[in-house]
Amino acid sequence: MTPDSLATPRDDAIRLLARREYAAAELRTRLTARGHEPAAVEAALARLAEEGLQSDARFVEHFVRSRIQRGQGPVKIRAELGRRGVDGELIGAALDEAGCDWQALACEVLAKRFDGPGDGPRERARRQRFLAGRGFDAGQVHHALAHAWRET
Repeated sequence: MTPDSLATPRDDAIRLLARREYAAAELRTRLTARGHEPAAVEAALARLAEEGLQSDARFVEHFVRSRIQRGQGPVKIRAELGRRGVDGELIGAALDEAGCDWQALACEVLAKRFDGPGDGPRERARRQRFLAGRGFDAGQVHHALAHAWRET
């Protein structure tokens, strides 16, 4: 038996949380994958949340802030958090609290990547796909295409 096989779910969770924040659902998945009993995992997660060592709200706040700094839009951020098992209301609140001007961010990201709006419909479509892939909605994409190079 290795020392790791003797680790409790709490020990493993603390090791993971020492590296970065995790959503409770992510921790649950990782801990059960390591062979811990689901009941023990749930008890450990509840205790960690009580002690303030794990917080979905803190995780979401950090995640949203880091993705905004990377130039990602709200659609992509919302989808990524949903895949990580975060509650939709928590996601919406965090996006609202971020105070990000999504249209300005879309303009900034677009102007950084492309020199201008493009000569033809094909080039404009390429810019639209770029922004959509970054997670900006249709209104933000339209605004950015019209204003990105005027604001820089």
